[in-house]
Amino acid sequence: MRQLYLLIFIGLYAGNCFGQLFPVDQKSPQSTLYKHYYYLSDGNYHPAIAAQCFGSSTKEDQELAIWLRQILDGKGLVPKFAQFPTEDDYTDSISSKHEFHPFPRYPAISVEKKGSRWYFSAGTKEYIPELHQQIFPFGAGWLMKLFPVQGSKVVLGLKTWQWFGVAFLLLTGLIVHKLFTWIIERVTRRLIQSTSVSKEFRIAIHRMAIPLSYLFLVLLLDWLFPSLLLPTGPSRLVNLVFRIMEPVFLTVALYRLADVVALMLQRRASKTETSLDDQLVPLFRKFIKVVLVIFGIVYLLHNLDFNLTALIAGVSIGGLALALAAQDTIKNMFGSLMIFVDKPFHIGDLVTLEGVTGEVEEVGFRSTRIRTAGSSIVSIPNGKVVDMIIDNLGGRRYRRFLTHLTIAPGTTPEQLETFINQVREMITAHPMVKQEGLEVTLHDISNNNLIIYLNMHFATSIFSEELRSRQEVLLNILHIAKALEINFATPPIALR
Repeated sequence: MRQLYLLIFIGLYAGNCFGQLFPVDQKSPQSTLYKHYYYLSDGNYHPAIAAQCFGSSTKEDQELAIWLRQILDGKGLVPKFAQFPTEDDYTDSISSKHEFHPFPRYPAISVEKKGSRWYFSAGTKEYIPELHQQIFPFGAGWLMKLFPVQGSKVVLGLKTWQWFGVAFLLLTGLIVHKLFTWIIERVTRRLIQSTSVSKEFRIAIHRMAIPLSYLFLVLLLDWLFPSLLLPTGPSRLVNLVFRIMEPVFLTVALYRLADVVALMLQRRASKTETSLDDQLVPLFRKFIKVVLVIFGIVYLLHNLDFNLTALIAGVSIGGLALALAAQDTIKNMFGSLMIFVDKPFHIGDLVTLEGVTGEVEEVGFRSTRIRTAGSSIVSIPNGKVVDMIIDNLGGRRYRRFLTHLTIAPGTTPEQLETFINQVREMITAHPMVKQEGLEVTLHDISNNNLIIYLNMHFATSIFSEELRSRQEVLLNILHIAKALEINFATPPIALR
């Protein structure tokens, strides 16, 4: 707020030096536009002469001339006379008529050739009252009427009533800013439809409400400031400030609104069983923020009267080179899209990608981040991920445990058979073991060692539960072997 007001005050100090630099004979578009502007300037105020550019010096044309000058000053439009046509037979390249449109922002304002002279067109005369009403909704002098006594004094280049008007508008703006911030926060909380809003939500809503309130403040001041009837110099700078602040505050407000929406989606996603929506929320937030930044830049350039058509053409010419330089980035972005569509894994799944095993922590626009068992993070470009063989360990319904029990020589057949039966009964009774596929059998005799084949599946997809179940099974096997006085030739070796 302080920086915004400081910029406005700097604009109020700007001078308005203006002298005759071009002809005023109405023999060209330049001389007609200059004549109207020159004879309505401070120190050279002759509405009757300026009205000649509208065809006569009648009271109606004088009023139109004054209104047009108020429109230009109110919106900070300084005609670029040096760039206006000086030919008496100038022809517009689009319409092929003797006409000229001096202000791209207001294409309805034009001058046309009648006989040997140039005048403001009939369409301009019809458009000026409508445009004047839009820019000055309460009339051009409503602020001056609030301070009629001080209206004749001049302080630092502005009349006293204008300084009072500036103070009045800025004070009103400060009050409106506080009121808007409070209203926006209350309305946003109602839209969330929650009885309890977390601290994170409150902070995000407050951060979004501040720039949105500034945006409303800028729009309000931009609407009311033309009524101050400032000189051209200050008006131009103040309008430039408004035209910069409007896209900046709008972009920042929408950027922070994306955080609020993402928090709402994240809260809803946390209540669902699938992790697909949890994976989508970070991608959505990043994508929408990139789009908003691009929108803000284009909006700002448009407000600063940049030729966007030429800019887009230049971008398209360099687009091929940019695409070639950024082909890996584009490939990775399409890779992230394919990961989301194909869903080979979700956030939190334990996966193995070409020797890297870990938990999927984030799927970004460029890369997939995997948290390994050593707590390190491995980033793999999404363009490569879609071409890899992915072993999604988190997608397993059962966890297999395969091992060989090598019994030492000297064990009798009766002991071995009893041992196998008791181990099978113990494993069958275990609550975490799947009954289908259970195998406990004498598999081979090698170097006088008796090798028992043991294969089972634990009914869990959680690695920590699998480890606990393995421990219980192996400890029970050791207890059975000790009770039957059976020795192992080598410790059991887990094959998988």
